[in-house]
Amino acid sequence: MASAAAEMDLVDILDASSGPIDIARYVDFVRDPAASAIATFEGTTRDTFEGKLVEELRYEAYVPMAARRLAAICAEARGSWPLLRLAVAHRLGTVGVGEASVFVAASAVHRAEAMEACRYLIDEVKASVPIWKKEVYENGEVWKENKEFLERRAAHHEMDPAHELKETSNGED
Repeated sequence: MASAAAEMDLVDILDASSGPIDIARYVDFVRDPAASAIATFEGTTRDTFEGKLVEELRYEAYVPMAARRLAAICAEARGSWPLLRLAVAHRLGTVGVGEASVFVAASAVHRAEAMEACRYLIDEVKASVPIWKKEVYENGEVWKENKEFLERRAAHHEMDPAHELKETSNGED
């Protein structure tokens, strides 16, 4: 049985056949009579990266794990701010220049909470959801490392002095 808070969250991983993210659908979902604020973030494909012309992005994911992580991120946000409704959508497949690949929205009674939660949502999506991106250029393509994920993992390892023991242990105590 879903919790009442989870029923106030809309989490979607959209395949390429579903077309562009319907931004209005997600904004309408988070709209609430008690809200004085709706904060949103729309991540789009830019046309250049480090001087190279970008033709498109291609996203892949392990969908069951990604969906669970997105739901967990929403629950974490709800534990940190008094939020009314949340929405997170991420496209898979090909995303053209100028098109949205990710969208997050949060509504709250006050703008500060909505804005902080919105930033948290996108930062966590980038840092912890198993979605992979390939940039396709005019003259080649490359799978992109997830900088946020790598930074998070490095910080976690620095904070965990037993990390080296865990990784090198052969399981015999």
